[in-house]
Amino acid sequence: MIRVVFNQKGGVGKSSIACNLAAVFAFKGKRVLVVDLDPQGNSTHYLTGTNAADFKHSIADFFEQTLSFNLFNKDLSDFIQVTDYENLSVLPSSPELEFLERKLEAKHKIYKLKNALREMEKYYDEILIDTAPALNFYTRSALIAADRVLIPFDCDDFSRKALYQIMGELQDIQEDHNDNLAIEGIVVNQFQPRASLPQRLVEELTAEGLPVLPVKLSASVKMKESHQNSKPLIYFAPKHNLTLQFIELADSLA
Repeated sequence: MIRVVFNQKGGVGKSSIACNLAAVFAFKGKRVLVVDLDPQGNSTHYLTGTNAADFKHSIADFFEQTLSFNLFNKDLSDFIQVTDYENLSVLPSSPELEFLERKLEAKHKIYKLKNALREMEKYYDEILIDTAPALNFYTRSALIAADRVLIPFDCDDFSRKALYQIMGELQDIQEDHNDNLAIEGIVVNQFQPRASLPQRLVEELTAEGLPVLPVKLSASVKMKESHQNSKPLIYFAPKHNLTLQFIELADSLA
């Protein structure tokens, strides 16, 4: 299964959700790959403790080799890094992605990621793609490659307005490029059950028939601490309530 975590709004927890779901899947024995398509490299650093710019090989190298003819192009697997966590690997991001984007668009390389990831399905049970907060070349490549989309939603009115735009853009991708793409659900993140606004927003989205997933992820400083330690929650705080919510969310998606 190839999943992409996508929202054009920044700060909604895309990297946190992608990495922690990946870690739960891996902890349960699945072979998991995280693909970091955000030039900021947050997922790369979270899973490895190393800045994306410091890796010798990255997803940028894969894309760059598609721009010119070469008899000895490397497979995507040659750029993948094994993490310290069993069953969990990452395809590192790179700041170079920003400089390559226009060249890749000009040469119509939008399907290269899809073809490469379909080959990787031979080796991984779950592939999760983290994206930048923008519908750019890399995000479109991810959506064309994916089977499912998870949309993080952080319970404010700005996120709600962005959500409707996202749904329309996903429909365009489905119609024009990937008719197998399905919205797996909206992941309510940083949820505060005692606050009236988050409760009201979630109830309204559900009443509108939007695919809000039943598991809601709580707001917690423990997430920031796990970021700081470059250690996903299931390894950093296995009995914490937020960790248990991620386990429940992963089980609902399996």
